[in-house]
Amino acid sequence: MHYVIIGAGPAAVAAAEKLRVLDEDGQITMIGSQAQQPYSRMAIPYYLTGKVEESGTYLRRSSDHFESHRIELVHGEATAVDAAGHKVILGDGSAMAYDKLLIATGAEPIIPPVAGMDDPRVQQCWHLEDAERIIELAKPGARAVQVGAGFIGCIILESWVLREVDLTVVEMGPRMVPRMLGEKAGNLLKTWCESKGVTVHTGTTVETIESTQNELNVVLNNGEAYPADVVIVSTGVKPNVGFLQDLDIKIDQGIEVDEFMQTSISDVYAAGDCAQGLDFSTGETAVHAVQPTATEHGRVAATNMATNNSFSYKGSLNMNILDTLGLVTSSFGAWEGVDGSDSAEIYNPDNYQYINLQFKDDVLVGANTVGYHAHLGVLRGLIESRVPLGVWKERLKKNPVGLMEAYIGVTQEVAGSA
Repeated sequence: MHYVIIGAGPAAVAAAEKLRVLDEDGQITMIGSQAQQPYSRMAIPYYLTGKVEESGTYLRRSSDHFESHRIELVHGEATAVDAAGHKVILGDGSAMAYDKLLIATGAEPIIPPVAGMDDPRVQQCWHLEDAERIIELAKPGARAVQVGAGFIGCIILESWVLREVDLTVVEMGPRMVPRMLGEKAGNLLKTWCESKGVTVHTGTTVETIESTQNELNVVLNNGEAYPADVVIVSTGVKPNVGFLQDLDIKIDQGIEVDEFMQTSISDVYAAGDCAQGLDFSTGETAVHAVQPTATEHGRVAATNMATNNSFSYKGSLNMNILDTLGLVTSSFGAWEGVDGSDSAEIYNPDNYQYINLQFKDDVLVGANTVGYHAHLGVLRGLIESRVPLGVWKERLKKNPVGLMEAYIGVTQEVAGSA
């Protein structure tokens, strides 16, 4: 059996390793377009600040990890898939045959249609090569404008502050990380960043980027303009599926997969940021572009590739945990609430603290937090278990931070009734 994986990110690596466990004799080939060993984009900010060397971004530390696991790593770019012929077409014109195929190509950055984006001093922070160019441009004292304050943007943001640049952030949404945080939580994060010396504009867009030999001039739609030595664009991502344009495969927001992570084409699976899989909270499908989901997707897909679809996936929990300049924010599940839900909330803006719990009947279905991070694992567990809270629901509504007590109480009650 020849398993071919297009991609070399967290989903791909997790899948390859799981395949080796399940099929000791199978041939496993992983196709990665980057020149380096498979690495984590989440580690790039640490590379930018000098906390880790390039090798510190690698998903596996040992230089012979893939060789020792008999996983062939091919450096190349997939340009098409011939499903009828069971082949992957590569950029050099060669073809690679497969028995089972996993598409784990991740995401690619969205570049807004703004004049001036083609200036070499305008950078995305997506590849290690991008980071290397930014290191040259964003020296201490440099003026930087970051376009976008979503999840990835707020991870990158810390790097600029630690590099001691003069930073301005422009976010078109009504608050920072609008797809993760509600109004109160997002505004607390904005106030926190401002207290650290960052200028933040929300509900604002970049009209144009003017270029001169010595500097850039970033013009905003509110009439303000900021001179800059470097502009970093972090305006979101989209599934990297352009190479599948000639393939008859179902693609919505991402590649549609079933409960086995199989696509609409037999023997072809998808995982990670390019896949639109089952959402645990809603029962519908969604793209959850976060690394924990990617690795989970990869292992589930690999299990079904090796065992003829023996494992039905329960779906991924939409969750994000973000540390921005020391302030931890999080969202879990249906954090905006569901039909017929009720909630509990604590809001302490002077101490940058906020927690909002969402309930459906007596089950915890979602949460949003700022400054509370002691029991995030417990919070996730209560949501994923869908355990009836009973009397603990009212206790949590009175004291939303009493998560550990509720978890212990519910667990003991369940054990006692078993």
